[in-house]
Amino acid sequence: MTISKNLNLLLSGIIVIFAGIVYGGHPTFVMPELLGFEVNDLELKNMLRAVMGIYLGIGAYWLIGAFKPKLWFGATLSNVLFMGGISFGRIVSTLFDGVSPLFTPALILELLFFGWGLYNMNKYEEIEQS
Repeated sequence: MTISKNLNLLLSGIIVIFAGIVYGGHPTFVMPELLGFEVNDLELKNMLRAVMGIYLGIGAYWLIGAFKPKLWFGATLSNVLFMGGISFGRIVSTLFDGVSPLFTPALILELLFFGWGLYNMNKYEEIEQS
């Protein structure tokens, strides 16, 4: 395993799995403490746990892709799309809703992972084609 090639997938996989557990692990406790809103509705609990499942699944894929060379490109591409998509959503929210002190650091990290993934895809795709 090449650390420099796989570190993006390893770090973002761990962070996204942790975020998923935070969002869906115990939403009736975490959301009021972290984000200041109550989660009493069954559908909201279901939605937050579904988001948890998405985050756990995609994070696991990235971790597996870091260790399985045949999955690396697909895992990195999905990482770039995820980080680019979530960054885009946060930028739209920032423009329309204002700056979020809680989620601005997340936006910065997501943009860094997005750029890092693009860099890795370009760098290692060229090496593998040589």
